[in-house]
Amino acid sequence: RVTQLDIRPQPPEKEDKLSVWPYWATKMRTSSSQAEGAEREFQVATLEFIGEDGALTGVKCCEVDEKRKPIAGTEFVIRADLAFIAIGFAGPAAVGPVSELAGQMKIAIDSRRSNNVEANDRDYKTSVENLYAAGDVRRGQSLVVWAIREGRQAARSIDEALMGSSVLPR
Repeated sequence: RVTQLDIRPQPPEKEDKLSVWPYWATKMRTSSSQAEGAEREFQVATLEFIGEDGALTGVKCCEVDEKRKPIAGTEFVIRADLAFIAIGFAGPAAVGPVSELAGQMKIAIDSRRSNNVEANDRDYKTSVENLYAAGDVRRGQSLVVWAIREGRQAARSIDEALMGSSVLPR
């Protein structure tokens, strides 16, 4: 089961091209992976990653108002054993989940790219065993095509680590 969280409000089904031109029109778009059954939650903020014995068990969230501020009493937990942080050009914040995890787990930070998780571009392994990093969190602000490429390559490396060597050429 996949749940996608978005802090922004749900966009309209049909765009108003005249009100946003020359910018990209805001409208509800559904990718093929979302169409395959991903649940989407809008106007939701991630508050905390919950874990037990070093393993992720849930993501604590809450609803937000139009200014993206948490609404008291709307907290809820989504059961999870895997979480991806995909926030586009922002990169990892100096304070937040990535920096907190880096401190707790002793994840090496790339000295050349401020606040980015250090991982190589061959297998995307970090300094922590069984932890991989790809996309903006590793390379810094970049295009989504780079994040997709790195995500696929990291997934392949993870698969190889779990299942053994790949028979497919790189």
